Amino acid sequence: LRTSPRPLCAATQQKNNGQNLEEDQSQSQNEQKAETSSAEKLLAEEKAQLEEQLKEVTDKYKRALADAENVRQRSQKLVEEAKLYGIQSFCKDLLEVADILEKATESVPKEEIKDDNPHLKSLYEGLVMTEVQIQKVFKKHGLLRLDPVGAKFDPYEHEALFHTPMEGKEPGTIALVSKIGYKLHGRTLRPALVGVVKDP
Repeated sequence: LRTSPRPLCAATQQKNNGQNLEEDQSQSQNEQKAETSSAEKLLAEEKAQLEEQLKEVTDKYKRALADAENVRQRSQKLVEEAKLYGIQSFCKDLLEVADILEKATESVPKEEIKDDNPHLKSLYEGLVMTEVQIQKVFKKHGLLRLDPVGAKFDPYEHEALFHTPMEGKEPGTIALVSKIGYKLHGRTLRPALVGVVKDP
């Protein structure tokens, strides 16, 4: 009779061991699930951070590209303007020469230019030819005359020396040009000095 309880105890013990094993397994599965879900959360957070960093870097890269393109365009524009307007101060100096030539040809009395006065005639013709040639050179390099008699007064192209009433002329138009103006590639290099018609 004493031996029979042992197998019964052994069976109970085995049954208990089986239950403990199942509990351990379910507990370890729960722990694994918890670890997996926390690892997934960490990975999701890391992914979100990396995506945000990528977005920031991409934005910075695009801005840097845009800035570099703006600098390139600005530099190109400056180089082009330097090519066009680099001769500006030289042209201003030459305008004085053109003014002197013009005054010289205007000061010669027309009645004195005759065949019986060959020296004066040839000198005058030489001055006129020089004046024509200098205007051709000016035109070739984009320097154009502003002779605005009868045109509307424009403060960007003309400088008013005086205002005067004149019959038959519209107020605000230019009645007299005291000094010819010049434009270099569309930009006023020297405004024309003018007299403007005013209301009587």
